[in-house]
Amino acid sequence: MRKEKYSMLCDFYEFTMANGYFKNGFFNKNVYFDVFFRKVPDNGGFAIAAGLEQVIEYIKELHFDAEDIEYLRSKGIFDERFLEYLADFRFSGDIYAVPEGTPVFPNEPIFTVRAPAIEAQLIETFVLLSLNHQTLIATKANRIVRAAQGKAVIEFGSRRAQGASGAVLGARAAYIGGCVGTACTLTDELYGVPAGGTMAHSWIQMFDSEYEAFKTYCELYPDNPTLLVDTYNTLRSGIPNAIKVFKEVLLPKGLTKCAIRLDSGDISYLSKKARMMLDEAGLTDCKITASNALDEKLIRDLMMQGAKVDTFGVGERLITSSGSPVFGGVYKLVAIENDYGEIEPKIKVSENTAKITNPHFKKVYRYYDNESGKALADELCVFDETVDDSRPHTIFDPNASWKTKTLTNFTARELLVPIFKNGECVYDCPDIAQIASYCREQLELLWDEVKRFENPHTYYVDLSEKLYNIRSILLSVHKISG
Repeated sequence: MRKEKYSMLCDFYEFTMANGYFKNGFFNKNVYFDVFFRKVPDNGGFAIAAGLEQVIEYIKELHFDAEDIEYLRSKGIFDERFLEYLADFRFSGDIYAVPEGTPVFPNEPIFTVRAPAIEAQLIETFVLLSLNHQTLIATKANRIVRAAQGKAVIEFGSRRAQGASGAVLGARAAYIGGCVGTACTLTDELYGVPAGGTMAHSWIQMFDSEYEAFKTYCELYPDNPTLLVDTYNTLRSGIPNAIKVFKEVLLPKGLTKCAIRLDSGDISYLSKKARMMLDEAGLTDCKITASNALDEKLIRDLMMQGAKVDTFGVGERLITSSGSPVFGGVYKLVAIENDYGEIEPKIKVSENTAKITNPHFKKVYRYYDNESGKALADELCVFDETVDDSRPHTIFDPNASWKTKTLTNFTARELLVPIFKNGECVYDCPDIAQIASYCREQLELLWDEVKRFENPHTYYVDLSEKLYNIRSILLSVHKISG
């Protein structure tokens, strides 16, 4: 079987539309598409953008080889000239996107494409696949990290992920969202996310006694070992044997860094008892790690109960975002260029008002209060608008236009940055540690009310007056009659 090639990871209708564009002369017509989402997973206040690096890699390598062309020819529906066009295909357009790690909100573009129609259409599937998946996991990871209130969170989900790439890239996204490491070795090798791990219950069962299993492990790995203490009986066997081994093997070498892991039972109760037993034994530096189907709700409850946990290992409910397993990012046409090079805005109209799109080639401003440093609101503007933050600026709610606010003493920053220009990548991808650090910095700029788990404050994403008027005109032109 041939190796998977992502150029063909594309919904089939992308090819049928592209063939149609070619035959009717649209293939050189520049179009504009936005990626945006309508709802934050888990009813949260924001999402965290991720997955851009993989889109960049995909577009750089995007081409169709002889086997791809022959496969499409075998379908018997594609014009031969279109297939010849695909044989020389390369992306030649422009792309703008928010950097990975940026907090983002519903209905604002996080990724914008300007390219010939065929090119823009053919990249849709992979763009959505990459951004939707990693943004979902980064967002879920950050919820879990915030619930842990400063305690470390490690991603443990590889064996529960939906496929190999789900495990590897999910761990990458989790690190962007705030996890300190992963159990996935390949993610460390490929992306530099710190991988770590200790033992499974099978290690302990292989030995004649739990004590022997612990002792052997500490002799092999004396620098900060973690012992899994719940194979037989946590309080009567696991912790006493761990204490005995730590004292016999580590302390004589002057080593005090060590940990135990709780993977079953009442984590709150067991962690408190474990902490008491470890402290009474003089092992005050010994840390306690907890795992076992955790998520932000369970971790928040454990913190409220005063659980003595230093590190949380979170697997299946993080890597699958089990409470809200789909990120609904969409890819919508917002403008085309006519034969004179003029940009004509396009809109999608629906009886479901939430699905009406914001038209035109746009830029996104984020406004920050100079006194507090906090983000105040985002505003979608037409591409040729410029906001002067040295002067007062009035914004309004597009759903209730009489609700206005005049900003003073603020800073305006554009969120979308150039990624590709004329098919050439102009963006230097930061390394994963830089992305994670940037994410932490940006989250500090959000008000706590936006970061609430329950009923978070709705962060405003407004339209400029110019964009609002364009949208209103298009809605009147395409008015739905009942």
